[in-house]
Amino acid sequence: MLWLAYSAGLRVSELLELKPADIDSDRMQIHIRSAKGKKDRFTILSTKVLEMLKLYYKQYRPEVYLFEGVNGGQYSSGSIQQVLKVACKKAEIKKEVSMHTLRHSFATHLLENGTDLRYIQSLLGHSSSKTTEIYTHITTKGMEKIISPLDHLAV
Repeated sequence: MLWLAYSAGLRVSELLELKPADIDSDRMQIHIRSAKGKKDRFTILSTKVLEMLKLYYKQYRPEVYLFEGVNGGQYSSGSIQQVLKVACKKAEIKKEVSMHTLRHSFATHLLENGTDLRYIQSLLGHSSSKTTEIYTHITTKGMEKIISPLDHLAV
């Protein structure tokens, strides 16, 4: 669940609402239905996560939701937060981390790797580019490689 949330930039509610049919391994996309603002969108499916999901599916055989609780039904947001807390402790991460941190990390890492802000906006399901632009203030990685347009002119 944590790998999937990070690899696709999912909100916790989107992760918990996923159904097995929402995973499109042919197109390598995840269909997010009725997300924030009751909008549908598609986001990317990591090849590494797809392999994990195949193993998970074989073992647990979810019936309705991709991630179900022990007694069936939808997995709870409290349980996923607890899973994250345990993972952070094992990894000796001292910083305060939430499920939303994974979403922010997804966007920041895409931006640092040169992904156009408009694609990130679409993947995150932001209707306004202003919402996505907050990530431009988070990272300065790669700024040392940017050359002023003036330096390209023969002056």
